[in-house]
Amino acid sequence: MPEEGSVRVLVEGRVQGVGFRAWTRRLGRKSGIRGWVANRPDGAVEIHAGGEEARLTRFLEAVRQGPSTARVREVREMGEAGELPPSGFEIRHI
Repeated sequence: MPEEGSVRVLVEGRVQGVGFRAWTRRLGRKSGIRGWVANRPDGAVEIHAGGEEARLTRFLEAVRQGPSTARVREVREMGEAGELPPSGFEIRHI
């Protein structure tokens, strides 16, 4: 059985108001990753994601690029994810 993992990341740059959350939700669902994404009051985007390690690695590589409307300056891994939904990928408000 493939190894599972989880991660909490902060994405900084021009990532709010450019469709980043919707793009991340689509990416997560397409990638078979479960988790959530939310805008933070400080202008960053927070992502909690979990799944098979190889899929999670590919997901994070895509997040580092972001959608064409965004300008990702930095992606900081902040340890393991908090509570994840049992399935799917959602947009949350924090």
